[in-house]
Amino acid sequence: MTSRTLVQALLTDGPLKGRLVEVEPVEGRPPATIDIHDDDDGTVRYCLSELSQKGMTAAYSFLYAV
Repeated sequence: MTSRTLVQALLTDGPLKGRLVEVEPVEGRPPATIDIHDDDDGTVRYCLSELSQKGMTAAYSFLYAV
């Protein structure tokens, strides 16, 4: 059994502001965009706030509802 290392995505604005969700890294880095289910059974898209991220938490900014 292999262990997965997940990245913490901190949602900095938008409808899910302040939430922390776990996402799988892509080639060892946080994914450029993530789609997350919101509280109304919809989906919202967030993007990586900065290309340079340190540690296991990456900041994401709201883009739009999908």
